[in-house]
Amino acid sequence: MKDQQLENSVVTLHAKGWSVRRLSRELGISRGRVRRILVANTMVRDTTGGDEITPRKKRPSKLDPYKGFISELLEKYSNITCQRVFEHLKQRGYDGGITIVRDYLLSIRRVGSKEPVRLVETQPGQRAAHDWSDYNIYFTSLGKTVKVTFFSYILSYSRRQYIEDVPDKTRKTLFRSLINAFIYTDGVTQEVKGDNQKACVDRWEAGRPVFNHDYLEFATHYRFRPLTITPGRPLENLKVERPFWYFEQSFLNGREFKDIDDLRQQLKVWLREVNDVRIHGTTKKRPIDMYVEEHPYLQPLPASHFDTSHVAHLVVNQESCVSWKGYQYVVPEKYMFEVCPVRITEDHMVVYSPEGEQIAGHPLAEKGRKERYVGIRPKTRRKPDLPIADVITRLEAFSPEMSEYIQQVKRHKRNSWGHHLRGLLALKINYRVEDILVAVRRAMDYKVFEYRAVEQFLANNSEPRYNMKLTFKQKNKPGDEQGKRQTG
Repeated sequence: MKDQQLENSVVTLHAKGWSVRRLSRELGISRGRVRRILVANTMVRDTTGGDEITPRKKRPSKLDPYKGFISELLEKYSNITCQRVFEHLKQRGYDGGITIVRDYLLSIRRVGSKEPVRLVETQPGQRAAHDWSDYNIYFTSLGKTVKVTFFSYILSYSRRQYIEDVPDKTRKTLFRSLINAFIYTDGVTQEVKGDNQKACVDRWEAGRPVFNHDYLEFATHYRFRPLTITPGRPLENLKVERPFWYFEQSFLNGREFKDIDDLRQQLKVWLREVNDVRIHGTTKKRPIDMYVEEHPYLQPLPASHFDTSHVAHLVVNQESCVSWKGYQYVVPEKYMFEVCPVRITEDHMVVYSPEGEQIAGHPLAEKGRKERYVGIRPKTRRKPDLPIADVITRLEAFSPEMSEYIQQVKRHKRNSWGHHLRGLLALKINYRVEDILVAVRRAMDYKVFEYRAVEQFLANNSEPRYNMKLTFKQKNKPGDEQGKRQTG
């Protein structure tokens, strides 16, 4: 063992001019030892070898002959346990202990060192970040655990944070949550960074993100530059990932929630009375105090926020309703079978006429609602039928020859003649009386007494009454009709 005190005395006294012989005599050591101490000290002082570390010599191990076999086992069974490896080695004649096996497996299975975390500090008002996170939360009133998704938005300089629960992770939901966060922080940063989510990024090309068209439009409205993390590098968004851990530990841990409304109420209080006033671990200041410094640098909010409503064109069905997500929303009857624009917000629906006038508005049906219809449905009423006597009188008013056709319809359609006469009269809505009379004559010639046949003839050979009179298709030469009557 080295005697550091002795070596120090030899070196310092020799530097004062003592000879090797005097040092040997005064200190009681051999002259050879004195020379060795002096040479060693000179080598250390005058060479640069101090940066080199002498590698430790590895002693041979009982495990050395089996390391190749262990590699084969790990390649075949990546999750094999140390105990199973030890058992395989024992079968091959290994007589060592399990400790060196465990240490060796640990050394070759050890995960490589992670990329160092580089936390980039930004200027006030420069950047914010947002992200989602899912949690399973037990609600006492429901007696069960429910999956709840939270949205988080944090100002990178002051670390002031906004959190809310959301129904999904769609683009519309992201826009609404970002707007709520902008209102909460009373301004917008110059950059907003996401986590490469589909609501923002469509794809990557040549190492650059291609942002979604709608997200770019949203960013332009609020005048911020969209950013996203590189795929596979979540540490780039550490400023929003780490606060979720604090959210778990400080808010979700050790609390009970009656229902989602109770959770929202407690969350508002926690954000204001706990999260805003705690001493942040990195900045060593309260987020609310740093927010006071950052607020003047935030961009002001626009006079009108981005329209996040969904616009669809829906057909008013035979029930005088528009259908949306399984529920029927009542619309005035006169718009049945019309295609109407519908604006759907987070909790409301507005229906417009084809001309753009608002005709109905309803709150969206709550999830799980049993009643299918939203709005007041008018009582169904049967339209009163015109008395058959009036029907006959109106038909005879067309022309005297209609009386004969009416009699023929009664004779050939004994059980349904009233239905056919009413249908015949209804043709007057779309066709001229002169055209109807021509069609009736054709029906008499071919002994057809169903009003549908008369209607089909009019549809094929005439124009509606508001355009022009009936014009026949020239299928036969003049005089053929007369011949047909004679042969008939």
